[in-house]
Amino acid sequence: RPAPRPLTMLPALPPPPWDWPVKGRVSVDFGGKPGTGTGILIDGKSGQPIRAAASGRVVYAGSGLIGYGQLIIVKHNDTYLSAYGYNESLLVKEGESIKKGQRIATMGEGPERKARLHFEIRRNGKPVNPRQYLPAR
Repeated sequence: RPAPRPLTMLPALPPPPWDWPVKGRVSVDFGGKPGTGTGILIDGKSGQPIRAAASGRVVYAGSGLIGYGQLIIVKHNDTYLSAYGYNESLLVKEGESIKKGQRIATMGEGPERKARLHFEIRRNGKPVNPRQYLPAR
């Protein structure tokens, strides 16, 4: 029998400096609802600018993932990704490098026909509570 292969170590790069992607009230907290438990929902107005929470590269921009509407996923380093769902329009393309605070989308409506942003931070592919990383407000 071959010797067991060692587990590949997941990178543990430090998180980038984050900022809130949009002004608005958090209406659903992390883990607060089945289905959307992967992130937080932030209320706002249709067409409101959505900004990159940290600098990185756009690895996905489209509407192919069911339940997220028009979605943008940004890779910040080998450990951290952020995702922005329910957008009305996307202002960036896959492969584009973006800066923290750059407008990347405009707010659309979530499933309840309310203007809101679905925002998530993933660490090594697993959703984590964005409030642990975002500045207090």
